[in-house]
Amino acid sequence: MIQCKRVYDAASDSDGYRVLVDRLWPRGVKKTDLPYDEWNKDLAPSTALRKAFHGEALDFAAFSESYHQELAAYQDQGKQLAARGKKSTVTLLYAAKDTQQNHAEVLAKWLRSLV
Repeated sequence: MIQCKRVYDAASDSDGYRVLVDRLWPRGVKKTDLPYDEWNKDLAPSTALRKAFHGEALDFAAFSESYHQELAAYQDQGKQLAARGKKSTVTLLYAAKDTQQNHAEVLAKWLRSLV
């Protein structure tokens, strides 16, 4: 199972393997205070794409499409994470305020499609 969770929400036993999927470290969080198993910057959107989306130059549909194109270069890493998610719970950690339209949700959907 692959699920998403904000880094600001408390960790729980049901999170399983916790992967930070932001390119930048989340604001206001000490590295020693965030329980995570892996920080995968490669699977995060590129800096240019992130800035375009947050600067509202792209709507969520265009962002998602561009992000999928970027993710295509990381099929092997994606398949490894997807395989882990098939065996146990994988929680993708992100800092975005919007819990519906964010890169972690797009990434989770992409990972689920790889299995």
